[in-house]
Amino acid sequence: MYLSRVEIDTNNRQKISALQHLGAYHNWVEQSFPEEIKEQKRLRHLWRIDALNGKLYLLVLSEEKPDLEKLEAYGVKKSAMTKDYDAFLNKLQEGQVLRFRLTANPTRKISRPGHKQGRVVPHVTIDKQKEWFLQKATKNGFEVVSDPSGLNFNIVDRDWKLLRHKGNQNARLSCVTYEGILKISDLKAFKNALVNGIGREKAYGMGLLTVIPR
Repeated sequence: MYLSRVEIDTNNRQKISALQHLGAYHNWVEQSFPEEIKEQKRLRHLWRIDALNGKLYLLVLSEEKPDLEKLEAYGVKKSAMTKDYDAFLNKLQEGQVLRFRLTANPTRKISRPGHKQGRVVPHVTIDKQKEWFLQKATKNGFEVVSDPSGLNFNIVDRDWKLLRHKGNQNARLSCVTYEGILKISDLKAFKNALVNGIGREKAYGMGLLTVIPR
């Protein structure tokens, strides 16, 4: 696995105007793996947009290394970099305490009379979005830990992102970013969450959980 990052060129109006919806970012990520396209592979690429010190970054987790030149298509030149993620995964231990960030699409299913499949709808309140996260934590091998101030985790951003479908049909996806401190309780499940993501809409910038030393 490889974790890659590139600074988004927010000062280039032409580039930014092309990134007005999640599908454009999805296409940018996919085009950064020309060998996979050539070989008609359909490997999963988790990605996320991060804001840091007044700059925006595209973060990508992938099985293969991206083409850094392609990854800079809408980025600042010479800002793309790739790191071996397997080496990091191999150092993780059960009981380890880490800081985390997750951008996700918190949803639930509601029943529909006359339909076998329920309808997927977003959680829209902060309380329900937090509840959703805590349920996912348990299933994905970690528990939330309180920081010195007593806060265990926080929602640092909530937004509705535009997703354009074919036929000029548009949708808005709920995009919620969580930050806090966690403790690994089930190493296998936790690694699976890091590699495969959490929740829905993973192709569109959701589900990527990252951790750093506390």
